[in-house]
Amino acid sequence: MNQYDKQHARTREDEDNARLFGGGQSRPKSKKKGLTDDEIIASGVGLESSNRVPRWFFAIIIVVLIAAYGLSLPFWGDRVGSPRPWYTWGHVAALAYIIVFGGFVYVMTMLYDPDKGETEDEEDERHENK
Repeated sequence: MNQYDKQHARTREDEDNARLFGGGQSRPKSKKKGLTDDEIIASGVGLESSNRVPRWFFAIIIVVLIAAYGLSLPFWGDRVGSPRPWYTWGHVAALAYIIVFGGFVYVMTMLYDPDKGETEDEEDERHENK
């Protein structure tokens, strides 16, 4: 493909873009609206009052756990003559699972707690100055 063919292909592509999308390279760029992600984080507006995990999330988890425990009780679909125990090792395993992985999620969400007083940037600066 020679230089003329490449230029002709670009021109044809620009014409197609203008026809299909209402513009092309000749369309004026729109002005920047709003802040970039870095500017939002640097401003810190609205970040000081945000909770790590919203309360509605905890409410959903509790409702699901209560429903799961209720469905595991022995009066849901039991056959006559084959009773089930009220409490099994499955309940213990479920409780252990909730404690272990709930603790993991708690630790991971609180790893960089803003209430500790020192931010990650301040830690980096302190280590660079040593």
